[in-house]
Amino acid sequence: MKATWSSAMKPKSSQPNTPSQRQLRVGEEIRHALADALLRTEFHDKVLAREKLTVSEVRMSPDLRHALVFATVLGHKDITPLLPALKRVAPFLRAQIAPRLGLRVSPELKFVKDEALEQATKINKLLHKAEVARDLTAESKAAALKAEQEAAALKEESQGAALHPPGPEAPDPH
Repeated sequence: MKATWSSAMKPKSSQPNTPSQRQLRVGEEIRHALADALLRTEFHDKVLAREKLTVSEVRMSPDLRHALVFATVLGHKDITPLLPALKRVAPFLRAQIAPRLGLRVSPELKFVKDEALEQATKINKLLHKAEVARDLTAESKAAALKAEQEAAALKEESQGAALHPPGPEAPDPH
């Protein structure tokens, strides 16, 4: 099979959905630029003017033309009502951050709700339920019992070897 120019330009990552270093670096630059723009810009939109927004993550498309921006509102408020307003100001924000990025094409911004904190809270609540705590303590007790049994078996083997030393070695025929 002959390699073509386009196949040679594809990223050589071990996993197909793993972002490249360039995607990660550009995403982080956009996150910093957006956080700065959201902090310093006074929006004329009444919905956005009174809220403090933060950008937790930016995921870039492989061609760096699209950015998925995960945003939250400080104070654990729901950001869902703000998403239409963020969609309206996305072109303005794109123009604000473009000079800072130094990219050939400024990426299109798509704002979505960041659910990482909610997921972490949900998992934390699940782990602290009585049933889960009981299961976790039962599993840890079972693991400790198994470790004790293995240690006792090793101790018996070492004592048995000390009680029954190997027989005399055969003389070397040479």
